[in-house]
Amino acid sequence: MRCLVTGGLGFIGSHFIRLVLRELPGASVVNLDAMTYAGNPANLSDIADDARYRFVRGDIADAAAVREALGEGVDAIVNFAAETHVDRSILEPEVFLKTDVLGTHVLLEAARQHKIPRFLQVSTDEVYGDVAEGASGEDSALRPRSPYSASKAAADLQVLAYWTTYEAPVLITRGSNTYGPYQYPEKLIPLFVTNLFDDQPVPLYGDGQQIRDWLHVEDHARGVLHVLERGEPGNVYNIGGGNLQTNFAVTERLVAHCKRSMASHVVHVADRAGHDRRYALDCAKARALAWEPQIDFEAGLRSTVQWYRDNESWWRPLKSGEFAKYYERQYSHR
Repeated sequence: MRCLVTGGLGFIGSHFIRLVLRELPGASVVNLDAMTYAGNPANLSDIADDARYRFVRGDIADAAAVREALGEGVDAIVNFAAETHVDRSILEPEVFLKTDVLGTHVLLEAARQHKIPRFLQVSTDEVYGDVAEGASGEDSALRPRSPYSASKAAADLQVLAYWTTYEAPVLITRGSNTYGPYQYPEKLIPLFVTNLFDDQPVPLYGDGQQIRDWLHVEDHARGVLHVLERGEPGNVYNIGGGNLQTNFAVTERLVAHCKRSMASHVVHVADRAGHDRRYALDCAKARALAWEPQIDFEAGLRSTVQWYRDNESWWRPLKSGEFAKYYERQYSHR
């Protein structure tokens, strides 16, 4: 399999590329990444010299860059490229429209024109919006409530429209909250862990009772590969960890792993605008393809904390410069 992966220098994309090269010895990967703030070459430094791997710097919204990355052709496009952080989407929504909506359109057109046999869009459980009870199935209504989730929902609808209109061989995965090594430190787990390592407070939104389903990044990457290989075109597949936890409970675990104190290190700050209270996924379709999450949440959380402890040289440079300005803008008024 020759695979074009977009956003492969990011968190989940880099794990996916490493998985493909490890699990499919005959595969090759082209990685198209714009190298925005969250696209880090260090995420794939261990495979940079692999003959089966090629990197192209470019934006998925740039048709010329996409053509260059496609080269003589590929068997599949897997689109991880996206602006993903809800907080940033509230501050700068237009950036999310450009990448998540226009960028997906450019990729779909390239796939259609070049007759690419597989196109997989990596999406999110956030497109379903707040789920008060039960779990979202793939046919549940899309009710996005942030600029980020709205941009991802719009991308999903484009993908499904290409199936209906052009019979393009498309697939969508919708993953739950993902954690693990190499996650940019704006997200809850790496932000809190690295703050705690530095004996700094952690900003917990509202009462912390928001519920998320936590999925280890290795399980997420395997789910995407599983759907790419076995999914039926025109279908959506939920990829969830089955670990419903409140943000407060996760924070308690992180504080304990870092040997800090809830009383002295957790600061409840003003909640995010339009913050969804609960997500939950029904993953029966993915399980019917013989996919199951493998990594226990407690074990995965411990190993993740240990990875950040052992890899200070990876995360510390990221928390200066651009990140420091964002952090001040995001939390100072709270």
